[in-house]
Amino acid sequence: MREDHDLNQTEVARILGMSQTGYSKYETGENDLPTDVLIRLAAFYHTSIDYLLGRTDDPTPYPPSDDSK
Repeated sequence: MREDHDLNQTEVARILGMSQTGYSKYETGENDLPTDVLIRLAAFYHTSIDYLLGRTDDPTPYPPSDDSK
């Protein structure tokens, strides 16, 4: 998705508040993505975590949760 949005690793790492090297390790699979990073990436790309993880081909984001219940 990063490349589809014409972003480089440094730009995405800056958005996430981390180093380019740290972000690169997520892309290469050297480090697993923490849940909080997955949530931020899904929000940034307007998609679902399942799409980011390759569990679905549908990039449509889930509706926001209603935390008022």
